[in-house]
Amino acid sequence: MTVNNHDSNAEMHSVQKHRGHDEHKTNSAQNNRAHHSGRSDHEHHSHHAHMVADFRRRFWICLALSVPVIALAPMIQSWLGLRESMRFSGDSYIQFVLATIVYFYGGWPFLKGLLSEVAKRQPGMMTLIGLAISVAYFYSSAVVFGVRGEVFFWELATLIDIMLLGHWIEMRSVMGASAALEKLVKLMPADAHLVTNDGTRDIPVTDLKHGDRVLVKPGEKIPTDGTIVEGRTSVNESMLTGESRPVEKGEGDQVIGGAVNGEAAITVEVSKTGDETYLAQVIEMVRKAQESRSRTQDLANRAALLLTIVALSVGAITLVVWLALGKEFAFALERTVTVMVIACPHALGLAVPLVVAVSTAISARNGLLIRDRTAFEAARSLDAIVFDKTGTLTEGRFGVTDVIPLADVDETRLLTLAASIESQSEHPIATGVVHAAEEREIRLPQPKGFRAIPGKGAEATVDDINIKVVSPGYLREHSIEINNGDVQRVSDEGKTVVFVLAEDQLIGAVALADVIRPESREAIDRLKAMGVRVMMLTGDAQAVAEWVSRELGLDEVFAQVLPNQKAEKIKEIQDRGLKVAMTGDGVNDAPALTQADVGIAVGAGTDVAIESADIVLVRSDPRDVTAIVELARATYGKMVQNLWWAAGYNIFAIPLAAGALASVGVLLTPAFGAVLMSASTVIVSINARLLRVHRGDENSAESGDVT
Repeated sequence: MTVNNHDSNAEMHSVQKHRGHDEHKTNSAQNNRAHHSGRSDHEHHSHHAHMVADFRRRFWICLALSVPVIALAPMIQSWLGLRESMRFSGDSYIQFVLATIVYFYGGWPFLKGLLSEVAKRQPGMMTLIGLAISVAYFYSSAVVFGVRGEVFFWELATLIDIMLLGHWIEMRSVMGASAALEKLVKLMPADAHLVTNDGTRDIPVTDLKHGDRVLVKPGEKIPTDGTIVEGRTSVNESMLTGESRPVEKGEGDQVIGGAVNGEAAITVEVSKTGDETYLAQVIEMVRKAQESRSRTQDLANRAALLLTIVALSVGAITLVVWLALGKEFAFALERTVTVMVIACPHALGLAVPLVVAVSTAISARNGLLIRDRTAFEAARSLDAIVFDKTGTLTEGRFGVTDVIPLADVDETRLLTLAASIESQSEHPIATGVVHAAEEREIRLPQPKGFRAIPGKGAEATVDDINIKVVSPGYLREHSIEINNGDVQRVSDEGKTVVFVLAEDQLIGAVALADVIRPESREAIDRLKAMGVRVMMLTGDAQAVAEWVSRELGLDEVFAQVLPNQKAEKIKEIQDRGLKVAMTGDGVNDAPALTQADVGIAVGAGTDVAIESADIVLVRSDPRDVTAIVELARATYGKMVQNLWWAAGYNIFAIPLAAGALASVGVLLTPAFGAVLMSASTVIVSINARLLRVHRGDENSAESGDVT
């Protein structure tokens, strides 16, 4: 049954990948670009996975080599009271060999990073780590071969181990959107039923060309963009266009490749292929948005830059001052090396990754999957959140909002008659009416003689009365007039209205709309209380959008936005100087999710929306968006605290290591410096664990209490 038919005038598009058949060279060339784009993203994803595996491998190998290095360290032996019993001839050379392997193998990523940062004149974490391990290694090696002083091999080994572990944890938490383009391509069915003079035969979708005719059976995906030349059906385009209700389609109407056919078979003439198609354009928009995304500078890098400047400056000053005071070069050098090693605490390498790992684990347990750490951190300072309507703020299904009696009949009786008829149909509108009756626990009488009224509704006999449930078009066709304020009101709100006739007399109307999620109101109220503007972006009609906006108290709404315009709307909002998050679940949301500063996909949506997003909500609960913002703010707070714990003690440690209080007998030894570093690491670890997110009762889904 159909009500409020939507004849789309917008151009419809889809995506295909063409093989290299000679007769289709043009189409092949067009699709090869999409194919190579997807392949390059796949290669990027593989490269990322390789780097994660590389850090993991280096960590475990260096950790194994570090055990004997630590056991042979004179300082450790002295702490344990085993200095004499564990000494043997050549032990320092064995320690040197093992430390050399750890330095060059485990330290290589940091040494390479140091060279890269220096070449770019952007010193950061890699520069500080590279300097610290290099100074420790070469000074300790010199001590082994005759220079007076203490070796720092065990500090070198443990520092490299901690840094490798930190980077491994960090990289595992960073998930890119590189698979988005592959997911887009996979939306299309592999085969199509080609209509020929001899009947139908299945061919690969990639072999279709302009003018071909294909048969699409009920429930199947439409294989490509085209025009219906035979049949009438309803088409579910919600995942492609954002249109919440199935659209009635007949001969002459355009259909989108990837949309799901409804209850009847149709024949479609292919009209678009290759780069002309909608999904091909979406692929290109996602690719461009990914390339143009900016990345914020990591907090730890800023701290590392500051520490690098401090370490180099204080180290140089220490060496010069002690030499100027007449101290031996060996003493001055030892003070300088101690400063350099102290300036790169182990804890700094874990300060941010530990918080990231904890927040990622906490969020995962609560159904908030972080795929891009940088974007997640940016969520703390969002100015606006833009929600897609269908499937995000709403459930993406029809529900009864108003039952309007127009004769001597009450609401329950009117809904009973309508639901009895609709119980014989599988149309989404019929399902909504029946569901409303079930919610009210209405027992439905069995209809007799059910008959569909093509394109207009259905009729049957209920309790010996002829009942029709029809569209406004049926009333116009039979010159049945309606003069009722409530009917006019729900129509003005963009709701779908069906009318109930008893013995051809109008007795009432039932209004339906995309059901607003009950959680949406709470989520929006909480976001607004946090100072975040809440907006909605939808392809639905202006009246529908304004009704939802009034119901939820939104700050701003954008309606009738074509799929290819959604990313542009996000950019317009960003151009106001606002940091924007986008929440959606459809294919048409993918470019907007990628364009936004933070893309949040509802897990119940399509794979491509999920792959294009920075954060994925496992549940379709808008309150989880609020939880993301709150968790991001709490996570950032923990990062700042940890960086202070990790680097802040240098305010005291570096001057003591340099010998600022040597005149009063206070001189920080490398051993005590190591204790300070260990204490700092323990504090950072404990502090990261204090990050928590509290969820209330599962039914109420409290998801935002972060402490």
